[in-house]
This record gives sequence, structure tokens and C-alpha cells, in this order.
Amino acid sequence: MAEITLNANIRTDLGRSAANTLRRNGRVPGVYYLHNEQNIPIDVKLLDLRPLVYTADTHIVNLQLSDGTSQKCVIREVQFDPLTDKVAHIDLMGLLLTDTIRVEVPVTLHGQPQGVRDGGVMNHIIHKVEIECVASELPEHIEIDVSEMLIGMTVTIADLNIGTATIHADPEQPVVSITHARGAEAVAPGAEAPAAVAEPEIISKGKTDDEK
Repeated sequence: MAEITLNANIRTDLGRSAANTLRRNGRVPGVYYLHNEQNIPIDVKLLDLRPLVYTADTHIVNLQLSDGTSQKCVIREVQFDPLTDKVAHIDLMGLLLTDTIRVEVPVTLHGQPQGVRDGGVMNHIIHKVEIECVASELPEHIEIDVSEMLIGMTVTIADLNIGTATIHADPEQPVVSITHARGAEAVAPGAEAPAAVAEPEIISKGKTDDEK
């Protein structure tokens, strides 16, 4: 599990007005919390959040506070401004590396499926799954090698390799599948396409010249 350091100020000026002032100055208000301990209001640089928010991986955060202390944590929730789509607020959940935690982890795909080379379409259905594991064993992501997948094949939650972690999802839920392209015939690779069906003879309802 990769670890990223994030510097944060401890906020003393709270409230909506103070939070808006921080955002105008390129900072993001947030909260660090740990079970049975006092919540710590913080603010961080907006740019410093990019490797944590705009990524396909999950990271443990080494939070360096302005009072000289540091805390291990993970991002629990990110709120975005509905107009600018910038990060507006962040919640960080403190943890001990021996804690059992429950967080969402991205599902990434690796390789070019054989089924796509045969003309099929890959459908990435689930992009994140919620897992429960010891914090020190938290994976950055769950990777699926799709290179051997053929048309008609599906990988489900039950097929994911997550070691000792537990996935909280329906085991039969499809994660990625290879299907026929829309409008394509369901013909196996290498098989001959079905013969075209002859058009029916059109019989005229009118009389022939001999019958007139």
C-alpha cells in the first residue's frame, strides 16, 4: 500500500463564512476523526489533494498537522462543488495499521481482451468495491487481467483475488463482461456465419393476363 504525505493546518476559525474564505484562497476545509477521540478541523491545499482524489488507487495518508503531530488515515468522503466541480470538503478517517477497516477500493482492468479483438465489446460494470481488511494490508486497487476473456465471458465479484480481505457485495454481481457488438451475430470466433435466408417468393394477388 502506497503512502502519501499531506500537510494540513488545524482550523480554529470555523463556520460557513470561514470555509468559503479558505476555498477562495485555494484551500479545502475538512475534518480528521478517529473513534473515541476528538475531531480535528483541518484545511489543506487544493492542489495537494490531486494525487489522492484524482486517482484510480487507494492510499494511506500520512497527515502532517500544523501542531507538529502526524496521523495515519484514509480518505472517507470527498464533497465537490456542484458548480465548479472542485473539491469543497474532505473527511479523513484516522486508523492504526493493525485496525480492521472497511473502505472502497477501485477495480482496474489490465490487458486487451481476446474477445474485443474478435469484434466484441468490453463492459466495465463495477469500478469500486467495498472491502474489509487490516489497514496494513489495504490494496491500492484490485486488478483484473482481462486479456484471455472471450465473447460471452464474465468476471464476477466471486472471481476477484483479494487475499484475506472480505468483499461486501453480491458474489454473483458481474464486474466486467465481453459481449457481442450491438447488431452483430452471435458467431463463435472461427465459425462460419449462418447462411443467408432466401427471400420468400412474392405472389401477386392480381389476375394474370391469361385470366383476364
